[in-house]
Amino acid sequence: MAPEPEQLSSLSNPLATVDQLSTSSSQLDGVPADLEGSLRFAGAKLTQAAGILLRLPQEIIAQAIVIFYRFYLGSEGGSFRINAVKDVSAASLYMTAKISFLPQSTRSVLNVYAYLLSPTSPLRQPSEGITGKEKPDAESYYLSEGSYHSARATLLQTESILLRSISFITQVTLPHHLALTYLQTLGVLPPSPTTKSSALAARTLAHLNTALFSPQLLYLTHQPPHLAVSAIYLAAREVGVKLPSMEWWEVFDVDRETLGFLVVGLGSCEGWIEGENEKWTEISCPLTLDELEEEIRRRDVENG
Repeated sequence: MAPEPEQLSSLSNPLATVDQLSTSSSQLDGVPADLEGSLRFAGAKLTQAAGILLRLPQEIIAQAIVIFYRFYLGSEGGSFRINAVKDVSAASLYMTAKISFLPQSTRSVLNVYAYLLSPTSPLRQPSEGITGKEKPDAESYYLSEGSYHSARATLLQTESILLRSISFITQVTLPHHLALTYLQTLGVLPPSPTTKSSALAARTLAHLNTALFSPQLLYLTHQPPHLAVSAIYLAAREVGVKLPSMEWWEVFDVDRETLGFLVVGLGSCEGWIEGENEKWTEISCPLTLDELEEEIRRRDVENG
């Protein structure tokens, strides 16, 4: 990824190169491109759910998701057939929280993941099978002392592999606060917010959170100012807020071509997410190495 750490500013992130986006270690190991996209999405969902259960703020969760994506990037990155989704997700969240103001213990993190990976977890059940009326079976996600020490060793080992893979670049600058500042600069978010200005701010942040699950890896291909401006532009059109008639995005160093690409990308995220959720209604997306191998074998049999 580029640029080097010393070249990064407080408003920029290391971005993926063309080569890293075109070829991944997982594809070289025989993971189909569509399955790779599903695995990324499942890992991001798992990280999001774990962060919520740990009561972490969205800022930390979002940073962990970006770190998760970085790990599997390029031909020299991690492979889904070697580094399980569940392990990298847990390591990303644990490491990101550790360097934040809300560090989490290994036991807390592993207890949450034990639940999310259990058969009673909503993430592991078909959509139509979730009624919310059945009491979860606590034994299915109980982490014994022996299992805990084994999982802890895996967590710390994966954290070390993760850090080496991303060259110890843990900086993740998010566009959320920047977007709110831009809204104030544009004069559409007054000190005493109106109903419409509040709706605009909420919709802008919603687009930025949804973009975390984008198949186009928007957080790895564009800088925070670009994402913030595009989310504002799209949200303003949806809410019906009139922005300055001039090409205001150029004030924030965003050109029209980049704006157009990101607006389309942001707008298509929700549809893609719905499609992914429908794809895995009968079975859950593989989160462990054994489940991934079983899914690849199933596809091989179906394809003859």
